[in-house]
Amino acid sequence: MLINTLFSSPEIFIIAVLGIVYALTIHEFSHALAATYLGDSTAKYNGRLTLNPLAHMEIFGTLMLLLAGFGWGKPVPVNTYNLRWHKWGSAAVSLAGPLSNFISVAIFIIIANFLANFLAVDSLLFSFLFYLIFINLILGVFNLIPIPPLDGSKILFAVLPAKYDDFKRKLIVNGPWVLFALIILDNFAGINIFGHIFDFFVNLISFFF
Repeated sequence: MLINTLFSSPEIFIIAVLGIVYALTIHEFSHALAATYLGDSTAKYNGRLTLNPLAHMEIFGTLMLLLAGFGWGKPVPVNTYNLRWHKWGSAAVSLAGPLSNFISVAIFIIIANFLANFLAVDSLLFSFLFYLIFINLILGVFNLIPIPPLDGSKILFAVLPAKYDDFKRKLIVNGPWVLFALIILDNFAGINIFGHIFDFFVNLISFFF
């Protein structure tokens, strides 16, 4: 757990927290930006079209990142009826968040590879880049899981035909409880479902270093 580093390595804890703040901020800002671009100004009027981290932090989601290694920011309000793409608008807005994290991962990998010619890999700046890459990757992948209220559920709902509407309604109601149960089992029962998923993507990007 990240919180364990608070006393053992406080500088790493601070670096990781800064990485979390960046990842959550760019993720939620991108939701707001996509919604505004597609014709809905709800997020803008609610002060979410900003890179100010305080506008996007959600206490429980941030604590989950510190304690469990993954979490979320404050949900961006979106009126889907205002979106220009009626069928795919909600999915596009939802995809914008994880996509911003993956773009960030690519940018920070490029920066890290460039700085590797000048900095020691155990320097604080290199550690900061590592956490930026790792946290953005985990946040992006986690949010693509197709269970409400995560972004992946909106993408799934856009793909599923109308005959699955009853399934969608049931998943919307029960999804948060399913997700919570999976998180508890993953962390306290040693099932490590999410860990295997995250390890796959972490190993994937390791080829770029």
